[in-house]
Amino acid sequence: MKDTTTVVLTAVAGVPLIAAGDDLGAILIERIRACGLAPRDRDVFVVAQKIVSKAEGRRVGLDEVVPTPRALEIAEVVGKDARLVEVILRESREVVRYRRGVLVVEHRLGFVMANAGVDQSNIEHPEGRECALLLPQDPDRSCEALRAQINRAFGADVGVVMNDSFGRPWRNGVTGVAIGAAGLPALVDLVGEPDLFGRAMRVTQVAMGDEIAAAASLLMGQGAEGLPLVHLRGLNWDAASTGANALLRPRHEDMFR
Repeated sequence: MKDTTTVVLTAVAGVPLIAAGDDLGAILIERIRACGLAPRDRDVFVVAQKIVSKAEGRRVGLDEVVPTPRALEIAEVVGKDARLVEVILRESREVVRYRRGVLVVEHRLGFVMANAGVDQSNIEHPEGRECALLLPQDPDRSCEALRAQINRAFGADVGVVMNDSFGRPWRNGVTGVAIGAAGLPALVDLVGEPDLFGRAMRVTQVAMGDEIAAAASLLMGQGAEGLPLVHLRGLNWDAASTGANALLRPRHEDMFR
């Protein structure tokens, strides 16, 4: 048994502003090399959702959006631009809760989150046009594509996690959450494993993807830090790789909706 266990996180500096159509993988690989990192097997790269969405052209101009009556109704209550509310509804399966300043929905991918992840911060608004950025169409697939590029470039077998910031219904503040993952177990099931005293655990599952995302968020920040890529080294795992969709609680197990 090792006397110590160390996990090291390093923010990869110098990632430029990303535009639609950019080869995000190539840009990130260049910055990884420039920072002197040599990826190894079981390293993990955490990438901010926003730069993936930008590269994939997920920007919407609000001047192109016509609100439906439902969007107008909700916008009146929550105090948001009705065009923005319309975009949120288009990205949603269900409106879960709303009140002044808050609109919580089930995103089309299954995430229960504020505003369906539709965001207007840290994006360009060209020529004064109001724009919004949507989540990637398939975050797990996006992570797998980035992982494949990084693996080819460095001859390593890495994991990739896509990080977004979520609020929590019973706690203040936002934290990093994995909305995409590849090459690692986003969820580790410890049911049946012995605890320190040999007692079999009955319900414990570890949201490893979320824990990685939250740790990376400490370096990425939430404002103007401009650090959308974090390298992590020191983790090990035995479980099979899963996408971040493994972290979604099935609706029949949801006791609060």
